[in-house]
Amino acid sequence: MKAIRVRDRAAGTSGLVYEEAPYPHAAENDVIVRVHAAGFTPGELEWPGTWTDRAGRDRTPSVPGHEVSGVVAELGYGTTGLTVGQRVFGLTDWARDGTLAEYVAVEARNLAPLPASVSHLEAAALPISGLTAWQGLFDHGRLVAGQSVLVHGAAGGVGSIAVQLAREAGARVVATGRARDRATALELGADVFVDLDSEPNGAGDGARDGERSGDAGGQLADAGPVDLVLDVIGGEALERSARLVRPGGTLVTIAAPTTVRPEDGRSVFFIVEPDRHRLADLARRVQDGRLRPLVGTVYPLADAPTAFTARRHTPGKPLIQVADAPAAG
Repeated sequence: MKAIRVRDRAAGTSGLVYEEAPYPHAAENDVIVRVHAAGFTPGELEWPGTWTDRAGRDRTPSVPGHEVSGVVAELGYGTTGLTVGQRVFGLTDWARDGTLAEYVAVEARNLAPLPASVSHLEAAALPISGLTAWQGLFDHGRLVAGQSVLVHGAAGGVGSIAVQLAREAGARVVATGRARDRATALELGADVFVDLDSEPNGAGDGARDGERSGDAGGQLADAGPVDLVLDVIGGEALERSARLVRPGGTLVTIAAPTTVRPEDGRSVFFIVEPDRHRLADLARRVQDGRLRPLVGTVYPLADAPTAFTARRHTPGKPLIQVADAPAAG
């Protein structure tokens, strides 16, 4: 089969190669999925699991990518609950070959059925982004109706889903991003948009009424207090945001472990965990029109190395289309 593989950790994204790779082996309770669409995280080439297995042994050449939507091609010994030919989507193991390939082996417990009305591209945008948004908002952030949340990166994969979920839960949503993301964030349900790239202009009122965009030093400082901050950026934005959390509130980040803590509040760093039942719930929300995954630029499998380094020009999550990819040109 064709796949994207990496061999040299020091090479970074330049070490991504499109080449022939062995067909995956279906271990006990595994499923072999014929990949239709796949998602990836640009920073995953820095993750230990990309290079070593759970015992710490080198596993290169390895296949990156951990989000998949496709069709069951084969069942491993003892696998139940799924059938050959069934449409599925889910999150693959961090320390096994991933989804930037024509076929991938996945533990059956990490896959959920995919409704016929949800496209493979929409489904591939859900596993990491959807589960991260849900776990950050509700499992770790404990968000409830009537509270307020600040969502960084509101037009990205995680942020765009978080805005929608928070809005549906009855929260007031302050969204951040670049100026070009403002219309998208407000369309998704944000009450307020803060432009982190603008120059300081002292437009504090704009952060409250959403009529104009501001900056990290101006409007962001005026956007609180909030009950919860969901951060995907880290750095200075994270540090500034901690000051906006009201006493008893929570700062949740996926960027990196942090020592920043809101006054009289909590700080939580977490790594997303697979959750088959939550994936099924997210798919039903898409099916019912209550949730809209934002599909960004779509690349064919052979162009996946470009996708890792490309600048984002459209909102949403960049994805790789594998099966049924459109012809080049």
